[in-house]
Amino acid sequence: MTPDAARPAVLRLAAADNVAVALRPLRAGESVAIEDAAIVVAEAIDLGHKLATEAIAEGALVRKFGMPIGAATAAIAPGAWVHVHNIRSLWLTNDRDQYTPETLR
Repeated sequence: MTPDAARPAVLRLAAADNVAVALRPLRAGESVAIEDAAIVVAEAIDLGHKLATEAIAEGALVRKFGMPIGAATAAIAPGAWVHVHNIRSLWLTNDRDQYTPETLR
């Protein structure tokens, strides 16, 4: 076993969270352990980005740090990358600061 194989790939910051943070780049198709469960990574996820640990319905709260950080703008499957393309902030209150795929280019 390599040293990296013994280290966790993701970290759930609070028990109530429905996302976990990637502790290293994750490859699509790999299986990562979250507590006693295994989740298959749906797409490549960069270090520090979020992975859905359970199905998140459109409009449902996305929780990190045990707190809501946004709402899903589309259904998010377990193992999917969770970022500005599929959640909207609950903190921003104007259209100018909302991100869309077009603003990420």
